[in-house]
Amino acid sequence: MRERLARAVARHAQSRKAAGRPEGVRWLRLAAALAPQFGPVHQELVAAYRRRGDDRLGALALALRLAQRFERSADAWIALGQAYVAAFRPLDALKAFERALVIEERPDAAMAAGDLYARRGDHATAGARYARAYAAGGGPDALRANAHALRNAGDHGAAQRAVELWEQETGDRWPDDRSA
Repeated sequence: MRERLARAVARHAQSRKAAGRPEGVRWLRLAAALAPQFGPVHQELVAAYRRRGDDRLGALALALRLAQRFERSADAWIALGQAYVAAFRPLDALKAFERALVIEERPDAAMAAGDLYARRGDHATAGARYARAYAAGGGPDALRANAHALRNAGDHGAAQRAVELWEQETGDRWPDDRSA
């Protein structure tokens, strides 16, 4: 019953937003409060906070509250990680993405963590996260990132294997003459 009510309120909020009405965020807040599990309405609410006056810190505070409320939801931790990235707090974002990976093997969380490790210069760990992303269904993008990270880490043999697997999966040749 409560979930159906939350969905109805979320639809109402979306119609308000589509009509350009400012009270859409208020309806999203109500729908999020009613929802028994973390879902799209919560993600939309965080995005709405972010869009509203470019309020990165407001979106971050909301995402933090949601991750605490839904602490067993990988989606909530991914939303928190994205909010930390938007607020220029990459170390906290990395912790949130790693927490999501503890809950559930998710390609989006593993790719995001890999990107943050690569930015820090920890290419070996980035390569490991990209490998996890591929194993979780991340596809050729994860293989491509893995090959680059492994090359930057100095593991040219493993990078070449990632390139070969990428070529096998995509049916294409590696763009830069087979070097990762």
